[in-house]
Amino acid sequence: MSLRDDLVAFAQEAGFAKVGICRPDAVPETADRLAAFVDAGMHGQMAWMAERMHWRGNAAALWPEAKSVIMLAEPYTPDHDPLAVLDQPDRAAISVYAQGRDYHDVLKKRLKKVGRWLIEQSPEAEIKVFVDTAPVMEKPLAQAAGLGWQGKHTNLLGRDLGSWFFLGAIFTTVAFDVDEPEASHCGSCTACLDICPTKAFPAPYRLDARRCISYLTIEHKGPVDLDLRVMMGNRIYGCDDCLAICPWNKFAQEGRDAKYNSRADLLSPPLAELAGLDDTAFRARFSGSPIKRIGRDRFVRNVLYAIGNSGDSALADVARGLLGDPDPAVADAAIWAVDRLSTQT
Repeated sequence: MSLRDDLVAFAQEAGFAKVGICRPDAVPETADRLAAFVDAGMHGQMAWMAERMHWRGNAAALWPEAKSVIMLAEPYTPDHDPLAVLDQPDRAAISVYAQGRDYHDVLKKRLKKVGRWLIEQSPEAEIKVFVDTAPVMEKPLAQAAGLGWQGKHTNLLGRDLGSWFFLGAIFTTVAFDVDEPEASHCGSCTACLDICPTKAFPAPYRLDARRCISYLTIEHKGPVDLDLRVMMGNRIYGCDDCLAICPWNKFAQEGRDAKYNSRADLLSPPLAELAGLDDTAFRARFSGSPIKRIGRDRFVRNVLYAIGNSGDSALADVARGLLGDPDPAVADAAIWAVDRLSTQT
């Protein structure tokens, strides 16, 4: 067997479901696509996209010495229907990926294990490991490496992976043979576009982040536009609608790491319980969770939007208790929730 074959076998033994390899310069078209996205303002408040476009749009510029990019997929497929909680308006809908341990920590540890193995086999090799925190366009690179394709919702999906998987990248100075890129297999299906609550897709394969609930609940600072609040429903952290509806999920692989399993207290937690979290309680509850990074104030802001959308007058007192919150966005959300609930009764 070759070093490449041994690498794939070791990575799969380490827990990765699929491995593919491409060149760092395999996706030259991403620079223009990213520039058009940013020029149109569709990145919203994510200024880091504009600030680091040179690297993000050109993986070869990130580390010029790299000769190969090893892309790896790790499934976190849920064992429940992620859309069922949307029918429980007094409960919070949390994106599946955030219901377990923070994937950044879990995935990076596994990537480093594979990287160390590669260096043991090839001592002259150098590597750099990336998990969603560096200016790396993982999805186009993963498509170039044959793992899947970017669907009409711009997320990656695969014929043998479905929608539910994380991506990691290992850049290396080893010049491996590369895989054939994957082509799109979406056909005429528009399920992911049709289900989007906020109509965040101006066209197939195009996303306006400013209307995306994942962006609004995680990245957007300050109050959310009034018309979008109503469309958010009870989604308080992320949104899985476009992922969950994809018919390719019938081929999704089971998650391999128990750390990604959904915590019982995050499957459908009561909105009233979450609204009462102060900063200390928030940090304690979400220790080790990706939710922790948005902070208590933004989190409670999202919870109040969900309370305002609940139609449950019993939650009005919960919202009233936050009218004097020191965070302006939280106080604004509390006022909105109280007014909306009083209008609906």
